[in-house]
Amino acid sequence: MTSQLPPSSAASPRRRSVVKAAAATAALVPFATAALGAPSASAADTAPAFLHGVASGDPLPDGILLWTRVTPVPEAVPGSGVGPATPVTWEVAEDKAFSRIVASGSVTASAVSDHTVKADVRGLRPQTAYFYRFTAGSAVSPVGRTLTAPGHDTTTPGVRFGVVSCANWESGYFSAYRHLAARSDLHAVLHLGDYIYEYQTGGYPEAKYVVRRHEPQHEILSLADYRTRHGTYKTDPDLQALHAAHAIVAIWDDHEFANDAWSGGAENHTPGAEGDWAARAAAAKQAYFEWMPVRTSTAGTVYRRLRFGTLADLHLLDLRSFRSEQVKVGSGAVDDPERTITGRAQLDWLKSGLASSNASWKLVGTSVMISPVAFGSLPAHLLGPLTKLLGLPEGGLAINVDQWDGYTDDRKELLAHLRDRNIRNTVFLTGDIHMAWANEVPVNMATYPGSGTAATEFVVTSVTSDNIDDMLHVPADTASLVAESAIRAANWHVKWLDMDAHGYGVLDVTAERSQMDYYVISDKRRQDATSAWTRSFRTLNGTQKVERVYQPVR
Repeated sequence: MTSQLPPSSAASPRRRSVVKAAAATAALVPFATAALGAPSASAADTAPAFLHGVASGDPLPDGILLWTRVTPVPEAVPGSGVGPATPVTWEVAEDKAFSRIVASGSVTASAVSDHTVKADVRGLRPQTAYFYRFTAGSAVSPVGRTLTAPGHDTTTPGVRFGVVSCANWESGYFSAYRHLAARSDLHAVLHLGDYIYEYQTGGYPEAKYVVRRHEPQHEILSLADYRTRHGTYKTDPDLQALHAAHAIVAIWDDHEFANDAWSGGAENHTPGAEGDWAARAAAAKQAYFEWMPVRTSTAGTVYRRLRFGTLADLHLLDLRSFRSEQVKVGSGAVDDPERTITGRAQLDWLKSGLASSNASWKLVGTSVMISPVAFGSLPAHLLGPLTKLLGLPEGGLAINVDQWDGYTDDRKELLAHLRDRNIRNTVFLTGDIHMAWANEVPVNMATYPGSGTAATEFVVTSVTSDNIDDMLHVPADTASLVAESAIRAANWHVKWLDMDAHGYGVLDVTAERSQMDYYVISDKRRQDATSAWTRSFRTLNGTQKVERVYQPVR
């Protein structure tokens, strides 16, 4: 099975989702080489340059998608719409010295695509490491390394992914990316959304807590704005290192558009004052497909399926393009069968793919949490910030309607499908909420554990986006420990919860089990932050249960 695509105001936001929210050098990436033939200082004003790094994505057994952006002249900055069309050649080799080139070609970078280019390379060998680079005039890009997927019918002993989400430029540095880039054992990195944020400078976090300013400094609305913001992110050396080191498999969440986006609008979009939502969403999608190593779908969506031998199918969801508008908690509309988070076509596609899969594991990349969560009884000093950060009601039932909790009919249908078809080993991989969770997904939360579990879920925390302790401006483990205890007491299926860390996950999949190792960084406000393993949890083949493991896979 090949990668499958389906048919076809700057007001301060009231919530941040559930606690929501220069090229790479040899020093940053062990295998990256200095650009060969780079323009001299005297020629730098006129020669093309690769200022935004290189990237690969969506690995197939016989291919990989390559990406870069060329700056043909200094004034051709991201979003400018200016600059000449520039021929760009690409090469793929078996060695980083490029003495054994196995594929090459050429593309043209132009202002039409913001001078970004992609090459969908085929004819490669399965589960093989390759090196790649681009050339424009006398400029040669940094070298990237990538890895193709195992053959579709190949038995492979294991597959390992880095897992990240929620990287807010103004909230801190991307050292989590640097630590993942330094690993040589990953097949790919899953980015589960909020790769960029749309806010104006000081919109999130507040201006006095901003670590570094992004561009443009106003809230992004137009195609030029979204291009400029993507371009800013891709000047970060740790992000460039991550892309140069590993293939990326990415989906979007809301902040690639605007906070709490749905099919017809967003919480952080004011019709009229901020233009037409359809135009804004179209601009955001265009910039995303230009700037990300993701295969473009004619349907304008990111839901698709990748396969890693007979071990794992990876189903990737788009939970923004087709969803109904979020409702107010307590209205009863969360259970309305006419409302959807996936859209009918995508839900049918997912159900069909899960039922027909012969892979040992069915991994589902979802940008928002599918496990039901009641936030329980919390002290007033915590309920206040959680109300603001998580979109909880001022009083009454505390659930997050931006997650699957706000679209219970879709969740009920999907979980019943897993149960009725006896589909085992489904693991949801989730971002969005700036916390780390290890959950069993109950068939019926009211009668759990007696009613059994349909799947398991591993949620990773944010790279930098603010969590509860950040927003309260208190030391780590100050407020969060109280909230964690209250939430776990009200949700027996939640086996672990960390509300105050930043970092990443490493998911290791074998025939016997799927294990998530959680890593935290020491300080998101420091570029030289260290990384440390904190917890591990696994689900054993056939169990749909989560259990703690006392050491990471590495």
